[in-house]
Amino acid sequence: MKHENHKETSPPEIVPPTPAAEPAEPIDHEAEAARFKDLALRAAADLDNYRKRAIREKEDAIRYANSALLEKLLPVLDNFELGLEAAKSAQNPTSIVQGMSMVEKQLKDFLTSNGVELIPAEGEIFDPTRHEAVAQEQSHHIPDGHVVRQMRKGYKLKDRILRASTVTVSKGAAE
Repeated sequence: MKHENHKETSPPEIVPPTPAAEPAEPIDHEAEAARFKDLALRAAADLDNYRKRAIREKEDAIRYANSALLEKLLPVLDNFELGLEAAKSAQNPTSIVQGMSMVEKQLKDFLTSNGVELIPAEGEIFDPTRHEAVAQEQSHHIPDGHVVRQMRKGYKLKDRILRASTVTVSKGAAE
């Protein structure tokens, strides 16, 4: 009988996987879920409080936005009241006119310093974006479509119309 040289191989050794390091304490899933739920509720409440505070601050900002402007206007009112008191006892109407002229100048300076400009009207081409026509009339001196007369002054703040000028517009010369 022949003898074959046969090597016996041993099957590979199967090593069971080593378990991952287990936490010292087991995880309580219910407690963890409750903790996250509490965090979510607190975050939602914080967001709701933030929204309410932002709305309240915005309303206050709108409500009191003009307070600085109005504070600057109060001295004009003071001078107007002083002028009225002086007018009640004045013997000279010229002093009343001078006082009212001073208040008018103070008001115009106040408006100018805050960016308010007068809209030119008389003699200008009628512009419906700046003028409000309330009448038309014939005119030999003013061309058709131009402003004949201004009844109420118009004002703008930068590029925004605060109030259009109220005007009468020419129809041109009578034919």
